[in-house]
Amino acid sequence: MITEKELARLSYMGAPNILTTVPGPKSMKVLGEVPKYESLTRPGGANPPVWDDGFGATVKDPDGNIFIDMTAGVAVSAVGRRHPLVIKAMEKQMSKIMHAIEAVHSRRNELARKISNIMPAGLRGKCVSYFTQSGSGAVETAIKFAHRITGKSQIVAFHGAYHGVWCGSGALTAGDGYRGYGPMMPGVIHVPYAYCYRCCFGLKYPSCDLQCAKYVDYVLNTPYTAANDVAALIIEPQQGEGGYLIPPPGYLESIKKSCEKKGCLFIADEVQSGAGRSGKMWSIEYSNVVPDMLTWGKGMGGDLPMAGLSFRSDLAATLPEASQPGTFAANALSCVVCMTNIDILTDKNDDLISRAAQLGAEIISELQAGARKIDIIGDVRGRGFFIGVELVKDKTSREPLPSDAVGTILGELLSQGVTCVPCGRYHNVVRFMPPLVITKEYLMKASQILLNICKKY
Repeated sequence: MITEKELARLSYMGAPNILTTVPGPKSMKVLGEVPKYESLTRPGGANPPVWDDGFGATVKDPDGNIFIDMTAGVAVSAVGRRHPLVIKAMEKQMSKIMHAIEAVHSRRNELARKISNIMPAGLRGKCVSYFTQSGSGAVETAIKFAHRITGKSQIVAFHGAYHGVWCGSGALTAGDGYRGYGPMMPGVIHVPYAYCYRCCFGLKYPSCDLQCAKYVDYVLNTPYTAANDVAALIIEPQQGEGGYLIPPPGYLESIKKSCEKKGCLFIADEVQSGAGRSGKMWSIEYSNVVPDMLTWGKGMGGDLPMAGLSFRSDLAATLPEASQPGTFAANALSCVVCMTNIDILTDKNDDLISRAAQLGAEIISELQAGARKIDIIGDVRGRGFFIGVELVKDKTSREPLPSDAVGTILGELLSQGVTCVPCGRYHNVVRFMPPLVITKEYLMKASQILLNICKKY
């Protein structure tokens, strides 16, 4: 396994190192110009920090402040920013070819083969891939292909889901802040996700007997539920924006059986939870489920945009050729970066994914121990470097901590040199999703800073 000394060389030393107020004067100048030239529909808007430089699990702003990055660019920088092997691969490929329209090029072919070989068992070696530039694009493609393959129109998604922001993927996404743009894709049915801390049925696992999964089966396989024309069900095996939720054992297997009974496809959305973040290459590998389709992105591309849909080869045979162009998808440079990221993640000597599982479990235990002494931490959950800390106003009632208080805590984290972004139904979950190359020292520092801030409330 890669040593802490080796990992330390992949990030800036001495983090966090805060030299000015955050934001400092140079950052303030940049932030002041944002509303003049950019649409504020992008999350983050004109809020600090300003990202000026990044290396590994650390980032700098224009004022020279160095932060420990617990966001990984929203789970994108799986191997950290500017990994030396990625830079070397980019430099080599840039001297050859980058864009190749829709023509076959050697790098795309090589990547497609490599992707097939790292898919979950049951799909591995028995799938093909379609490349896109974003997770939203991968989900849009999954929807379109599911409609064509099955000849059916409805898609089942889950409460708390985030699958993208376009007309199809946006219709599947449940967050209020992403909606409100008028009618999107029709035929979407939303059902409860396994949110054990806030069970919508008021039950507790395991005595609940997976009532949430039984309800999905009821919707899919009972007459008069209006689920009469279901093409596919799409699910995040570990739910991201909905609160960093880990479903209990048996949940995904039950959902898959319900899909098989219904005759609809099972789509696993691994855009945020994949690429080793959970402590396995794909988080669905914690179950015995073989998905029919799997969407991926974020950490697979890292420093360059790369995403895609991998799905059963027999399903692919039913789709018409040349019916889904994508001009810039899988350009040679992005392919090389993705392949290098895969090589780094799957290197048995470094063993970054197993390390994430082990160290993640240790950090979760540390946070859970600290939470027992802190009034506003209601729940700590996760796997690997996919960790959610849910903040509450009252532990007994589980009333969510108000958004302004959460914002204050995130602001304090930033001022002390830790970048974090929230998630959850009530925007009250602090998520730790650092690059897999983060040192134990930096991860412990970030955790302790969060606990110390929360103690004050």
